[in-house]
Amino acid sequence: MAENKKRVYRFGGKSAEGDGKMRELLGGKGANLAEMCLLGIPVPAGFTITTECCKEYYELGGGYTPQLRKDVAEALKATEEIMGMKFGDPKNPLLVSCRSGARQSMPGMMDTILNIGLCSATIPGMIAKTNNPRFVYDAYRRLIMMYSDVVMEKAEGIEPKDGQAIRQQLDKMMEDLKEAKGYKSDTEITAEELKDLAEKFKVRVKEVLGEEFPDSAEAQLWGSIGGVFKSWNGKRAIKYRQIEGIPDDWGTAVNVQSMVFGNMGETSATGVAFSRNPANGDNKFYGEWLINAQGEDVVAGIRTPNPLNNATKSPQNAHLKSLEDAMPDVYKELDDIRLHLEDHFNDMQDIEFTIQEGKLWMLQCRIGKRTGLAALNMAMDMLDEGMIDEKTAVMRVSPAQLDEILHPILDPASEK
Repeated sequence: MAENKKRVYRFGGKSAEGDGKMRELLGGKGANLAEMCLLGIPVPAGFTITTECCKEYYELGGGYTPQLRKDVAEALKATEEIMGMKFGDPKNPLLVSCRSGARQSMPGMMDTILNIGLCSATIPGMIAKTNNPRFVYDAYRRLIMMYSDVVMEKAEGIEPKDGQAIRQQLDKMMEDLKEAKGYKSDTEITAEELKDLAEKFKVRVKEVLGEEFPDSAEAQLWGSIGGVFKSWNGKRAIKYRQIEGIPDDWGTAVNVQSMVFGNMGETSATGVAFSRNPANGDNKFYGEWLINAQGEDVVAGIRTPNPLNNATKSPQNAHLKSLEDAMPDVYKELDDIRLHLEDHFNDMQDIEFTIQEGKLWMLQCRIGKRTGLAALNMAMDMLDEGMIDEKTAVMRVSPAQLDEILHPILDPASEK
């Protein structure tokens, strides 16, 4: 293969080497991260390894070209400069996430690893820097859980018996600890208990998977990149592609991005949102958020998420504080970004965000999935608003969604 091709595209600091039109090469996530940077939206710096490298990885029998290793090292250096931290540094460590991103969205099919770079060399520096040992050990136990699940088990094609998956075993260890201590929520577990739990996790990982959890930032990063490439050929991903008619040779991009933390205390949070309601198409900012949490917590069902604003509260979360009330300035900034993105892409957006100590960061935007009813209502509303023309409005409702609309549906009022 020609060695002069570009394999890694950087983004961050309100500039990017790619843009939103490069979905085939950068995947949907990578293209949209680049586009958000070009729009001046706050995005943690990082880089995207192209979908072509996924094909290359399989052609090499699960390996990397020397050029890719060099390109990643250079992109990591540029990321460090923007964020003012250094990956693997004992005093001022940068942590990163590793996420997949195919050119067509495959929700829940591909895997994510957070907090990469936490190891025995960086943990003391991270504690000194944040003055928050509980946060550091909480981030570390999450890394062990995700990495052992995604990279060491799923990516290796290990198929455990029901209830015996490494993630389930580690979850159970944590639940047992909470039960023994009488804790109702994960946030009650102390720093010392989390530190002890992380050590026990590592012992269990070695027992179950026969390998040590990697204790170097570099090993974790390359293990995660490989894990994302391998997840393209995971059972769930293959099945999903067959159902959706996605070609196997597209491959996935890998997005390596600086970590920002929603679990640094009461001024930090994480959330997911839609620029309009994906169930019925209402033109209302709709979503959920959790204080002192990381991204997976919102969708994991461990805690009841708070509503984004007061206009979209439900009977289930009416008693919880909205982001609009808890952090009005941050909510206003997020609402402005939502309008900016919708206006730019001319479609409903599905977004992920993190608030670290009062500062808002955008982690993702993509065209949001919706029900048939919502698709129809949004298409008509956007046509009225002058956002799209008639031809686009017609194309916004797929044949399957049209079929869905023609079936009888419960009246929301009587359902209530």
